[in-house]
Amino acid sequence: MIPRVLVPVDDSEMAERAVRYALEAHPDAEIVVLHVVGEPSGMMGKAVGLALEDDIQQAAEEHASAVHQRARDIADQYDTEISTEVAWGSPAKVIINRAADFDTVIIGSHGGTLAERLFVGNVAQKVFRRSPVPVTVVR
Repeated sequence: MIPRVLVPVDDSEMAERAVRYALEAHPDAEIVVLHVVGEPSGMMGKAVGLALEDDIQQAAEEHASAVHQRARDIADQYDTEISTEVAWGSPAKVIINRAADFDTVIIGSHGGTLAERLFVGNVAQKVFRRSPVPVTVVR
């Protein structure tokens, strides 16, 4: 049995699939859904916008609220509770740093627009290569 599962999410369909997979594959595990806000873009728009907020943590939580609610709605379908966390920074770096506190990471294969993936790089690929714990990539 895997006791702790980290599921990084964005607002993509693949992230929702990762949440479903985690709930199905590890029904007895503690599942933590992490949304990273403020990812860099080609023009650093979101990261700069978040950095200019008076209360960065509150702004990050507001950005993550809709994504977390969708994850909770999915968990409700499985009659399971999940924990949600928010962080800000480079998604791959944040996820890799948090992964050490978990037994496995389950992540969607891709998310965001093509332009964001070209500028930011594939987060799932970076996590898969650098994670200190096993990673399952969901398609």
